[in-house]
Amino acid sequence: MSSQFLVVGAGLAGASTAWRLAERGFSVTLVERDVPASEHGSSHGSARIFRYAYPERVYVDLVTATEPGWAELSALHGSDLVRRCGALDFGSQRDPHGLAAVLADAGVEHELLARDVARERWPDIAFDTDVLLHRAGGVLDAESTVTTMVAAAEARGAEVLTGWPLQRLERSRSGFTAHAADGRTVSAERVVVAAGGFLPDLLADLSLPAGFFDAFPPLQVKEENAFHFPYRDAAAADAWPTLIHKREDICVYALPGGRDAQFRGQKVAEYDAGRVIGSAAERTGRVDPANRERVVEYVRRFLPGLVPEPYAETTCLFTNTPSEDFVVDEADGVTVVSPCSGHGAKFAPVLGEVAADVALGTGSVPDRFRVARVGSTRA
Repeated sequence: MSSQFLVVGAGLAGASTAWRLAERGFSVTLVERDVPASEHGSSHGSARIFRYAYPERVYVDLVTATEPGWAELSALHGSDLVRRCGALDFGSQRDPHGLAAVLADAGVEHELLARDVARERWPDIAFDTDVLLHRAGGVLDAESTVTTMVAAAEARGAEVLTGWPLQRLERSRSGFTAHAADGRTVSAERVVVAAGGFLPDLLADLSLPAGFFDAFPPLQVKEENAFHFPYRDAAAADAWPTLIHKREDICVYALPGGRDAQFRGQKVAEYDAGRVIGSAAERTGRVDPANRERVVEYVRRFLPGLVPEPYAETTCLFTNTPSEDFVVDEADGVTVVSPCSGHGAKFAPVLGEVAADVALGTGSVPDRFRVARVGSTRA
């Protein structure tokens, strides 16, 4: 089998890239070690936060750029993939006023609320600072987004191979030969690797130039914990927004759990607090009891509208760069795409556009996504 592009990984980034390349008329083979939106990767489930609030304008503008793509995907899916329940930001370390200034500069509708006003509006949340609200925020369905993009790629002629774990890339006269762990091969002129938490295990086997490989930012994979807490008032479920609350002692995010929580409660997690693992292959699925205890105590203190007893729990994967910036860069025919660090899902429709532009040498990509620029920790 031979194609112009091989895309490795059928999560949000890989599915988007395959869709956009096929849409541009290229022959595409998409390979996935398991199945699209696999539970073993980072793109499964129905509940991810969709938000505009970032301290950096580049990310706010990139979220804005996703809107036509979300509308297109929702039309293909037959229903909205993003539920606009609103997004809240608060806490002494979250800086709602600073975030509001960035949104104002970007022309994103928002509202700053005094703490007591916010408490009156959302009595189920115990705010401890002023609050930023942007109503266009909400929850996106990651799994349905992936399956919709894969179907769109197939409709444009892409070949999708599941149960196909890449082991290594080998350069050839016509481009590359990709070798699966079981000996199967696929040939392609160019390759895009979007392997998520499996990337650390693959990086050395991608035939990357030495300089590019040496400059690649270190990737830290974490097995995070998430918990579902029931609503005290089930009738008020639709009134719950998403939230990010950052204090000196803890950073928590919460959102309506969707199918993941049988629509019964809020998904709550401590941000970036999981255990470090070598790659996604080392994921255990075991929840950290100490983390559970911290999150339960947080719910007891700050989310009085929830029963502080989780009825479901899970683990998920974060693949972090030191700066929490994405990596989207190309070297000698291989494009590496790692739009992770726990905040990449909302960009799904535009990730493929960016990756395709980088792979083809057209368009532009933010400098901060280039390998040489993804450096020290972001403030």
